Amino acid sequence: MTGGRYKYLFAPLRVGPLVVRNRIVFSAHLTNYAAEGLPSEQHAEYYAARAAGGAGLIITEEHSTHRTDWPYEKLIHGFHRSVVPGYRRITEAVHAHGVPILAQLNHNGGQASSMYSRLPVWAPSPVPDPMFREVPKAIDTHEIAEVVAGYGTVAGHCAEGGFDGVELQCSHSSIVRGFLSPATNLRTDAYGGSLANRARILLEIIDAVREAIGPGRALGVRLCGDELIEGGTTIGEAVEVARMVEATGKVDYINTSIGVATSTLFMIEASMAIPPGYALFISNAIRQAVRLPVIGVGRIKDPVQAERALAEGHCDLVGVVRGQIADADFVAKARAGHATEIRTCLSCNQECVGRMGLNRWLGCIENPRTGRESVPLPPPGPRPKRVLVVGGGPAGLQAASTAAQRGHHVTLFERREHTGGQVALAASVPSRAEFLDVVRNLLAECQRYGVDVKTGAEVTADELRAEAPDAVVLATGAKPQAPYWAGGLDRVVDVRDVLEGRAAPEGEVVVIDDLGFHQATSVAELLADRGCRVRISTSGMVVGQDLGITLDMETFNVRAHAKGISQHTDEVVLGASEKDGRVALQVLTHTTGTTTELECDWVVCATHQAPEDELWQQLRDAPFPVHRAGDCLTPRRAHAAVIEGHRAGVAL
Repeated sequence: MTGGRYKYLFAPLRVGPLVVRNRIVFSAHLTNYAAEGLPSEQHAEYYAARAAGGAGLIITEEHSTHRTDWPYEKLIHGFHRSVVPGYRRITEAVHAHGVPILAQLNHNGGQASSMYSRLPVWAPSPVPDPMFREVPKAIDTHEIAEVVAGYGTVAGHCAEGGFDGVELQCSHSSIVRGFLSPATNLRTDAYGGSLANRARILLEIIDAVREAIGPGRALGVRLCGDELIEGGTTIGEAVEVARMVEATGKVDYINTSIGVATSTLFMIEASMAIPPGYALFISNAIRQAVRLPVIGVGRIKDPVQAERALAEGHCDLVGVVRGQIADADFVAKARAGHATEIRTCLSCNQECVGRMGLNRWLGCIENPRTGRESVPLPPPGPRPKRVLVVGGGPAGLQAASTAAQRGHHVTLFERREHTGGQVALAASVPSRAEFLDVVRNLLAECQRYGVDVKTGAEVTADELRAEAPDAVVLATGAKPQAPYWAGGLDRVVDVRDVLEGRAAPEGEVVVIDDLGFHQATSVAELLADRGCRVRISTSGMVVGQDLGITLDMETFNVRAHAKGISQHTDEVVLGASEKDGRVALQVLTHTTGTTTELECDWVVCATHQAPEDELWQQLRDAPFPVHRAGDCLTPRRAHAAVIEGHRAGVAL
C-alpha cells in the first residue's frame, strides 16, 4: 500500500488547538536519558529522529511533579525550573520537523521507594506496592493541594520550554491512578469512597494544569482501562472517569492504557506472547462514551495493524512506541509505500524494557542507533572497499548491511542454505516466531543495499586469502559444548541438537537451565508439546530468571503450568551415568547441601557455548584487517551480535 491508500492513517486530525498530520503517536515511555534530573541532548536527538521520521504527535516520557516522587534514578525532575533550557532543546529539535510535542506529567505515588528521595512515599492510602514493598504515607488534605499545585508548576515549566501541551499520566504508574482505584484508595474523606470522590484529585489537577498552560496548548489525560488486579479499576469505571474528564471542557483528548506498572507490567509492555491489538477494547469502550479523540494502544507493530485499528473504530489515533523505537522512519516508510522496509519491532523487550529494568538507557535489539542519535558516526573512508563477511546470523547481516550503506562492496557467505543462524532456531519454538523478524529485516536491508548474499557457501581461510579483500568480518557464531559432567552419554544433548533435529527426546526429559533465558524454557515447551514429561532444573533461584526482565516470566509460567512442566531451582548437576538404559543424574541441592539421584530418559542442556573461531585463528596473520562480531568473539545474546555487527561495518 502507498501512503495514499491508507484511508485513515494519514488523515489529519484536530486535537484541541493542534492539528496532527497523521494518526500515529509516539506515546510516552521511559528512556533513562535524564542526567542529574535534567533532560539531555540524548532526549532531544531521540525525539527529533522520530519527528523527522514522520510521527504525527510525540509525547515525552514522564516529568516528575513533586520532590517526593523519585522512583528511579534517571527521572526528569520537572518541578525544578532548571529543566526549562533542556525542554527548549527538545521542543526546538522536534519543531524543526513540523511535529507537535507534548510532555507527560506524573507523580508515581505509592509505586515508588524512598531510596533516592530519602522522603516518605506519598499515596492515597498506606497500601504497599507489590514490587517496591514500601508502606507509603497516606497524604493529608493539604498535601493533596501541594501535589495538585505541583502539576500546575511543572505544566508552566513545560509551556515556558516550548511544549505544545501536556498529558497527565493517570494510568499504569501514578498517584492519580492510585486515587482512582478502589484497590489502593481506602480513604473515607472527600477523596475516597465513591468514584466521584476518588476522581476529585484528577479534576483538580486538570483545573490547575489548564490554568497554567492556557487555552492555546493541548491537554490530554491517560487513563487505565483495566488494572488487571484484584479489586482494581475495570473498564466500566474507566469509562465513567472518561466522561467526567470530558465534562470539564478543559481536556482535548484521552489516551489509554492497561495494567499496573508493577504487578501487571507484563500486560503494559507486552512481549510477543501477547497478540497485537490486545488492549484496543479499552479505547473502543471509551471512544463510544466520549466525543474527544481517543488514543488506542496494544502492541501495534506495523502500519497495517494501525490502519485496521482506526478503520474498525477502536480509536482516533494509534500509539506506536516500540515500532518507532525499532525504526525511527516507521511513519515515513509507510507513507511512501515502503512498509516492507520497516524494521519491524520483535516485541522481545531485551534492549528497551529489559535495559530499563537494569537502570540502563533505552536501546533496541534491532536498531543499534536507538539512543545513540546524538553520537555522530564517523564518515566513510575515502574510497569504497571490497568486504567479505562470513556468517549470515544477525552479526554478519548487520555488518554487511552497515558496510553496504556506507558505500562498500560487500559479499556475505553463509554455509547453510538460509540465513539466520541461531535466531532461526530461537524462532522455531512456541510463542517465539516473531523473533525471526530481526533476520528478515536485516536480510531485506542487505538486498536493498546491494550485498551479494551467498548461501550454502562455506569458505576456507585459504579461499578468503585468495580473494585478497580489503577487509573481512567474521560472524561465524558459536557451537554447542557438552557440560563437564555429561560423561559422553548419547542421551545428554544440547538444546540445538533438539531444535536442529539431531536428537528427538522422548519420555521423561530433564532440561538443564544454566543460561536463565529462553533457551531452556522454549525447548521445554516444545518437548512438552511433543508429549514428553518435562522437568526444568536450574542452579538459580528462578527458572528462566532473565525472562522477568523481558516480561516473559508470567506468560511462560501460565503455559508451563498448562503443559505440565515442573520447575526446580537451586539444583546443580554434578555427574551423569547410564543406569538400566536411562540417564542417572547426581544432583546437589543448594538449600540443603544434599546430593540425590535423579533418573530420566533424556537430558537437554541449555548451557554455555564455545566460539566458532577456527577461521579467526587461521586468519590472525592475514594481510588484510579481520574483524569479529557476535558469538565468534564470545557467545552472548542477539543484541550484542547486532551492535558488534554495526561497529564492524562502521569501522571498515
